[in-house]
Amino acid sequence: MEYWTARKTGDWRPGELPPGWPGATEDSDLSPTDSLELAGLEPGRELRGTGRPTTGGGHLAEHGDGSLIDMNDGPQTRYRVRGGNPLQGTVFVQGAKNAALKMIAASLLAEKGRTVLRNVPVIEDVRRAVELAQALGAVVKFHEAERTLVVDASELTSSVLPAEIARRFRASVLFVPALLHRLGEATIEGVGGCNLGSRNLDFHYRGFARLGARVDEHEDRIHITAGHMRGAHLYLDTPSHTGTENLIMAASLAPGTTVIDNCALEPEVLDVIAFLSKMGARISGGGTGFVTVQGVGELTAVEHTVMADRIDAAVFAMAAAMAGGEVTLVGASLDDFGVVRWKLEQMGVEFATHGAILQVRRDRQLRPINVITSPFPGFATDLQSPIMAVSCLAEGTSYIRETIFDGRYSLVGELNKMGGKVEIDGTAVLVHGPCALRGTEVIAHDLRTGIALVLAGLAAEGETVVSPGYLIDRGHASVASRLATLGADVTAEISD
Repeated sequence: MEYWTARKTGDWRPGELPPGWPGATEDSDLSPTDSLELAGLEPGRELRGTGRPTTGGGHLAEHGDGSLIDMNDGPQTRYRVRGGNPLQGTVFVQGAKNAALKMIAASLLAEKGRTVLRNVPVIEDVRRAVELAQALGAVVKFHEAERTLVVDASELTSSVLPAEIARRFRASVLFVPALLHRLGEATIEGVGGCNLGSRNLDFHYRGFARLGARVDEHEDRIHITAGHMRGAHLYLDTPSHTGTENLIMAASLAPGTTVIDNCALEPEVLDVIAFLSKMGARISGGGTGFVTVQGVGELTAVEHTVMADRIDAAVFAMAAAMAGGEVTLVGASLDDFGVVRWKLEQMGVEFATHGAILQVRRDRQLRPINVITSPFPGFATDLQSPIMAVSCLAEGTSYIRETIFDGRYSLVGELNKMGGKVEIDGTAVLVHGPCALRGTEVIAHDLRTGIALVLAGLAAEGETVVSPGYLIDRGHASVASRLATLGADVTAEISD
């Protein structure tokens, strides 16, 4: 592979802010064309050895001869949904994406032994994290059938996060703490991020700098040197779960005491803290918004079972709300839904819990709601697009306002293609229901828009085709087969 470099444009030393820091976002929900543009590739160029042009929605990289290769495990896919079937049956909730990715990165902090992670979701983002860990020298085996991942990070051989992965995999920044503590430096080639607005990554690097690292900014890469890292008092301007976990990882092996104020409260953060604590980290205050980390000398490899994915569980609950019927979710925790639970109940969705079993039923006309996204336990931003789709069936006008990402209204146009009556009103979206949705071809602009359109297709008359399917596969495992188990008519197929 050819890795691109450029002249040095500025330095960022401990305690300083970076001049003109490049923007990126909290997640990595790339649109088809943005994934090409961020990688510096032009739509329409031919993929090496395939005879087909670049169309986006996949993982592409450039050889030194200028040709392109496709990093996908297989051909591009799309989802075909035929609506009208009520849902009935049982489905298993996958392991939490937002916990598993952090644990894969954290496993590289252990110099000895093998880390074993169970209940790992079989999704594309996990496969990208595995590729990244392997690129750094770790030996990683993902037993997908058993949903078990084994990491041996005893020998890391590279401190470079390669451009062809880092540009499109936002979670690449999570591997920085391990590289700083194990190899003394980390280089992120390319700029990670997506099309979800203007939220920055600078608080990650500002936190590393406060802990004593030096951050050098270049035009197309970021080089971070560990220096003499020590505990410090850190404050997060926004309670980002990725920022919270990343700085906890960085502080775990930094001598002294680190205090992180205004931390995220998401259940996944608590699961990552539990994992790090098993490894030997000394962390207190999880779930309070005020975390204290006492640095230790080393962390050891352990076994851990990843918690269930509350976003995946809520999506299937909303599938029941869209199609009607009764669904049993195995592994779901209603407590982890936060405000999402109360909003669905306000709409007329019924829940019943029996240990780790959650039953969801909708057998009446849905009512409209008001939704404002906010950090946990507020309404999850990742579920804003799905609830917008559900609101199309409510009798009356629903009000939805996004406060975390300023680019997450791309679903509006797609729902209107299907017959929705959805409008952007300033900083909010108004959904005028009930709408008679009709199947058509729609575009998944990102992961959350994609799964929301699959949900809309469940209630639409006729056939809905959602593409590119890869973006949905980034966050949800075996969507078509799991929905089909419940009686939905959903298939995944290879695009032309």
